[in-house]
Amino acid sequence: MQKTESKKKPVETPLMKQYYGIKAKYPDAMLLFRVGDFYETFGEDAIRAAGVLGIVLTRRANGSASFIELAGFPHHSLDTYLPKLVRAGMRVAICDQLEDPKLTKTIVKRGVTELISPGVSSNDKILEHKKNNFLASIYTEGKVCAVAFVDISTGEFLVAQGSAAYIDKLLQSFNPSEVLYPKSNKKEFQEKYGKSFYSYALDEWVFQGDYTRDSLLRHFGTQSLKGFGIEDWSVATIAAGAALHYVSDTRQEQLKHISGISRIDEHQYVWLDRFTVRNLELVSSTNEKAVTLLDVMD
Repeated sequence: MQKTESKKKPVETPLMKQYYGIKAKYPDAMLLFRVGDFYETFGEDAIRAAGVLGIVLTRRANGSASFIELAGFPHHSLDTYLPKLVRAGMRVAICDQLEDPKLTKTIVKRGVTELISPGVSSNDKILEHKKNNFLASIYTEGKVCAVAFVDISTGEFLVAQGSAAYIDKLLQSFNPSEVLYPKSNKKEFQEKYGKSFYSYALDEWVFQGDYTRDSLLRHFGTQSLKGFGIEDWSVATIAAGAALHYVSDTRQEQLKHISGISRIDEHQYVWLDRFTVRNLELVSSTNEKAVTLLDVMD
């Protein structure tokens, strides 16, 4: 009988097998993979990183599985490059070596130690010290819309609910760095609030009423939400719980400094639209040498 030659399946290096295993858990994040004294990026991540950071894009051998794009930078330069990635609207997963390479004869154990997104960061190099870095969470039930704002750098946690027009005013005023919404509501979100915000879609289960309420009660250590004045704000509670879930899942640390939540009552404030805020030069100006009201008061 004539023997038929079987094609050998490409074999990846142990390092790249480990990389792909970790990357699969964070498919939509830029994975900074610690290799020795460098943070490396591979494949599509490398192409994007090279473009944003202005670093060299090259290739490395991946066993018999051909080549893969590669771009990296020294680990001590993380504070220089990380802000550029986040400000470019990227979620970044930092994967570090979890053991001393000298103490193992096999491949070094690695794992993600921090996941950073535009709306979830306490890094001084990323934050602008003269303004909040709000993460917003949007949820709609029928004609009632709700939004939650949380700033992990200050611990501020705010919620509001009302019409879509009112929520849009709040978004324009608070100008969040990132906005969360349910995956199934992408079209509705863009129709109501546009495409100007960096946004991220979460699975529908994150916005379940029982889950979000329990998350808030567990975090604050209370039996109800009456003390915060939002016990009857069921839609706002869902938006707030989803925001808390995202922050807790993203930050690999305790969030005890977020110790309360406040409601924003529509009729207690005078809301200015974004055009009025811009034309009055309250917080910013198109003229670089202009002095805004905020500059005067600061």
